[in-house]
Amino acid sequence: MSQIQWYPGHMAKSFRELDKNLRQVEIVMILLDARIPMSSMNPEILRRLHNKPVLILFNKQDLADRKILSLWEDYYRQSGYYTLSIDATSPQSLRSIYSLVKDVILKEQVKRNLRRGRQLAPFKTMILGIPNVGKSTLINNLTAKGGAKVENRPGVTRQSQWYRLSEEFELLDTPGVLWPKFEKTIGYNLAITGAIKDDILPLDDVVIYALKYLSKHYQAALVERYKLTSTDDVFEILNQIGTNFGALTRGGEIDYDRVYAIVLKDIRDKRLGGLCFEKPWWQLSLK
Repeated sequence: MSQIQWYPGHMAKSFRELDKNLRQVEIVMILLDARIPMSSMNPEILRRLHNKPVLILFNKQDLADRKILSLWEDYYRQSGYYTLSIDATSPQSLRSIYSLVKDVILKEQVKRNLRRGRQLAPFKTMILGIPNVGKSTLINNLTAKGGAKVENRPGVTRQSQWYRLSEEFELLDTPGVLWPKFEKTIGYNLAITGAIKDDILPLDDVVIYALKYLSKHYQAALVERYKLTSTDDVFEILNQIGTNFGALTRGGEIDYDRVYAIVLKDIRDKRLGGLCFEKPWWQLSLK
């Protein structure tokens, strides 16, 4: 399968900073999009962690297919990682993350420090993830001060920033790092969820891929949302959506650009229900 090259200069710099900052933290948190837990995992990150404890955070769990997401949680746990599904917009995320880090992941380290009479220094953790996966939104909730720059646009965080979350918890935010290259299927998944800009890949290809996947795995939701009479042909689906939603030109022809925008917005806004665009590859080792 053909591959897409995607490696802006600031992402190469991010990897250099990652290698330097890893020496400063006790635990690494990786934020994934719960709808695409493999496509939003940069494998190069995992290869650089050097046996650090890793907490995989599945963000946007409210947008995901809960049944498929539970399989992904099992998959990553079996691969040796801690996991937690979250909603970055919820204050509960801080309590859940902090509790898991202190009471489970770093529990033995806390005990050792107490036995040796050491004053507990703040736990230092790093948060990693591809662009637009929700890191800044999560940090804003964790700090409750809006300290991280947030915008629904890929690549907003441009440099590493430390945040003091409490007397016991410090967090390093880093710029999002995409794969240096990826297969088209991964590119489509990233585009569908908004992790890469809409002009990186042809929108017709992205939406056709999405509709084919939805027709196979979420046919009932697709039919209900768009009032379809048939899902056998993807181009007929596009025509039905255009007709049923009034996405027409002045001459009465289907305005496909408007149809593409409708479908992508519906997916991203959960108007088709919780979705996952990939299932675990059980035979794949992450180590």
